[in-house]
Amino acid sequence: MSNKVALIGAGAMGGAIGSRLVETGNHLTVFDPNTDKVAALTAKGAMAAPSAAEAASVSDFVILSLNSPRIVHAAVFGPGGVAEGARPGTLIIDMSSIDPDATKALAAEVAEKGLRWVDSPLSGGAAKALIGQLTLMAGGREQDVAEAHQVLRHVASNYTHMGPVGAGQTTKLINQVLCALNFLAVAEATQLALDAGVDADKIPQALKGGRADSAILQEYMPRYVTKDYRRTGRIDNMVKDLNGAQDLARRTNTAMPLTAVCAEIHRMLTASGLGGEDQAALMEFFKGPNKEIAG
Repeated sequence: MSNKVALIGAGAMGGAIGSRLVETGNHLTVFDPNTDKVAALTAKGAMAAPSAAEAASVSDFVILSLNSPRIVHAAVFGPGGVAEGARPGTLIIDMSSIDPDATKALAAEVAEKGLRWVDSPLSGGAAKALIGQLTLMAGGREQDVAEAHQVLRHVASNYTHMGPVGAGQTTKLINQVLCALNFLAVAEATQLALDAGVDADKIPQALKGGRADSAILQEYMPRYVTKDYRRTGRIDNMVKDLNGAQDLARRTNTAMPLTAVCAEIHRMLTASGLGGEDQAALMEFFKGPNKEIAG
């Protein structure tokens, strides 16, 4: 059965999600202010809509892939937004990474208009979306989360219902804390290996299967060694997520000293103009006066 899906936001992540949905036989209608991004999906078989409202009006599911609570709110409730066109009972699936409290407020607001909400942020990036292997953490009512899986099963190999609305976003913040600390630890260890004269290229294989092993070690230590800064994510987006984790920690009175240090390093790199670079650019933090300057 082909699902009728609206996609609002066709950036790097949304574009990958949209590509996979079309490839797996879903009827996709897409809206993004950037017409080039929309064209990339219509070339694969999606339909273009002139507004989020128009996309929602012909769809049973609306997927949001956006970058902040403000943008999400505007896409849903602004002029030409989803709420203008969506039929009562339409299920909105927010795959953005935003604050859990903002998510709860958005869900309450759409409920007043007869719409439903599932927050389903992701881990795995565009590459995993394209092959249907995202990890998704969902928040919402049990029946809504189960219904959302009709669509999300095409892009995810791991889909977990974490609890009520907002629980998915809380889990994503925890995911980002673990990722950010791992990115930083691997970068620091890479620099030590380089300074000590060990062949850092061999370390991922040498540690494979041991307690120090991780997906980030396997993918990023080779990139740190070669200063391969091709972008699959952004340092300033990690700052956003670490800010969210620290805000949550303040509300829950949770001590997070390592996250605080990690967040400051990310902010320093952003302030130095590297916010738009991939996490691989964390190596720049460890570049002392006698270290090689990345080209």
